[in-house]
Amino acid sequence: MKNLEDSLSKIVSNFLENHYNLLIDNFEFQLTKKNFEGDLTLVLFSIVKRIKINPQEFANKLGSYIIDINQNIKKFNVVGGFLNLVINDSFYVEFIEKIDKNTEYGHKEPSSASPTIMIEYSSPNTNKPLHLGHIRNNLLGFSISRILKATGNNIIKTQIINDRGIHICKSMVAWYNFGNNETPESSGLKGDQLVGKYYVIFEKKFNEEINSLQKDGYDKESAIKNAPIMIQAREMLKKWESNDSKIRSLWKKMNGWVYDGFAITYNDLGVDFDSYYYESETYLLGKKIIDQGLNKEIFYSKPDGSVWVDLRNEGLDEKILLRSDGTAVYMTQDLGTVIKRFEDFPQIDSLIYTVGNEQDYHFKVLFAILKKLGYSWADNLYHLSYGMVDLPDGKMKSREGKVVDADNLIIEMRKTAKKISEKQGKINDLDNKQRENLYNVIGLGALKYFILKVDNRKRILFNPEESVDFEGNTGPFIQYAYARIKSLLSKVSDNDFLKKHNVSLDIKEKEIIKQIMTYPDVLNSSVKNYSPAIIANYLYELVRLYNSFYQNINILNEVNKEARSIRLFISRSVANNIYSASQLLGIKLPEKM
Repeated sequence: MKNLEDSLSKIVSNFLENHYNLLIDNFEFQLTKKNFEGDLTLVLFSIVKRIKINPQEFANKLGSYIIDINQNIKKFNVVGGFLNLVINDSFYVEFIEKIDKNTEYGHKEPSSASPTIMIEYSSPNTNKPLHLGHIRNNLLGFSISRILKATGNNIIKTQIINDRGIHICKSMVAWYNFGNNETPESSGLKGDQLVGKYYVIFEKKFNEEINSLQKDGYDKESAIKNAPIMIQAREMLKKWESNDSKIRSLWKKMNGWVYDGFAITYNDLGVDFDSYYYESETYLLGKKIIDQGLNKEIFYSKPDGSVWVDLRNEGLDEKILLRSDGTAVYMTQDLGTVIKRFEDFPQIDSLIYTVGNEQDYHFKVLFAILKKLGYSWADNLYHLSYGMVDLPDGKMKSREGKVVDADNLIIEMRKTAKKISEKQGKINDLDNKQRENLYNVIGLGALKYFILKVDNRKRILFNPEESVDFEGNTGPFIQYAYARIKSLLSKVSDNDFLKKHNVSLDIKEKEIIKQIMTYPDVLNSSVKNYSPAIIANYLYELVRLYNSFYQNINILNEVNKEARSIRLFISRSVANNIYSASQLLGIKLPEKM
């Protein structure tokens, strides 16, 4: 449709110059509203303001001129300040023939000269397994990486793994005290689940000790400070920082368990990474930046030796960068890590952080500091903020074990897919291996679509029953439409696809073709807004239109060969478009369902 708009813009520009000596080359086109006749509408208000002529008279002259010049427009009508253009069916037919068999329609292949974008997502702690909040992070970051690649960018997917600190030592202390040398093999648990188990045990024991100390007369603050298990955790952190060999050995062993567990979950989710950074290797890098900022008098020291930056002129606040004892804060680490990333990958043009909106202020501060330090690429940093995931009874709390575990959720989605598929009774001809694969494809498709169809800026209330609803605006709804079309196409041959059709299109056929034509614009909008939800909702509308077409218009039983053929072209193009858009969401599609 954009090519037609460009052609029409030139025609209108020439008309205005030749008839009114008026130079305008920027015009507003929009799809004609459904309650009016037409396909494409030219908005005239800004034009007629500059021409002293009756708007209706002007619109009729312009409409007639367009029809004389462009054979794709067969008639027009005028409603107020809108010129509604009716496009010839041949325009749509030629389009659907042109994109036939193109599973990458609307996508651009990146080249060596294309921009390079690094996108960070996941970035978990190594003291617990991934949960539903991590699923949203991973699916959002991975999907955005695919959308950016599909619009012609080179992509580097990365994460920073938070593998050090007091929270890591908590799991280590609990395992050391209560683990009895339990391993993933001996327990039958994934490594990350085993370590997470001991994180919850630590918090339970910690709260018991606080309550006991309070009963002995301690106030709550003193009880927290003097709880024996917390003292042990702080001592373990000090030993870790001083490179104690025994503590480092335990740390490596337990982190190794977690990495093995994460790898399984990432594989199940279908996400991956091109590079990894570890907090244990980057947390000291920022100290060099502190010296740089002090020398430039961008940072300043307080009497206690702590280092700060004043961002009040930037509408923010004063921010501590180094504690009085010389230890780094998270901001210090992030400064060092981002600079190292641009050193490691000098081809990066921009960097996107996929992090929850609880960290909105943190990233405003980070970007402001980098700009003050004079890094030219600081203007090309972006925080892809997203809303948290809540449960019906409140916010998830890892310390209490009150989370929706990612692995358990994936298993539950597979079970639900199995139940629904068996109830429909349409998979009886599949063997057990094919069935299990189908359950996985449907279950993960339902989960991914449920997460990604919601605008990332909004919170998600995760209701398990709603997430596995296989009706309406869901992943299985999209998948089933694809399987239905593949089944239909399996019943025809290449000889059924004719060329050079001369047919009149039904309104339902035109609606589908129009929807496919908008796909490149949808992609661009998705990139502009960093929103896979735009793709998801485009897919839903495409499938909804196709289902209406499928249910109301004969395809295989159509006696007119040309009409039958164009409907097959439409069906194949819809299947290809479903496939390409679903790939951007990380959703796999079954051939049978």
